[in-house]
Amino acid sequence: MNSERVRTEADLQKTFDIRKAVFVQEQQVPEEDEFDEFDVLNEVCEHILVEQEGHAIASGRLRVVDAVGKLERICVLASHRGVGVGKVIVEGLEDVAKDKGIASLKLHGQTHAEEFYRKLGYETTSDVFMEDGIPHIVMEKKLVL
Repeated sequence: MNSERVRTEADLQKTFDIRKAVFVQEQQVPEEDEFDEFDVLNEVCEHILVEQEGHAIASGRLRVVDAVGKLERICVLASHRGVGVGKVIVEGLEDVAKDKGIASLKLHGQTHAEEFYRKLGYETTSDVFMEDGIPHIVMEKKLVL
């Protein structure tokens, strides 16, 4: 199972469908908060997608903010959690960052996923804060380019 960079509007729509299922429907994030001006195909923000047997099951995006790669909108459909798909998404986003020459990464992780990100080399760098009614922390990682 591999992640692929999103290159077409059709694949971008698949990432939106996954995000809508996970964040809007499952976690009750308001749709107007979930989707933003970065949900386009461009060099500032790259999206990745994981498909299995022809079905889109996970997605994420990397946005460059002040020369730091920000991992965002990482999500896996409930039916595919617990089998390593999240790791595939994070590693795919890290590969995109490396390709862009970006060594510093950060993310706003939901607190229930803190240990998952820690196992992938991320360190917590903030206190808990609320984002869309869900507790989050900032986590960071340095990549070796």
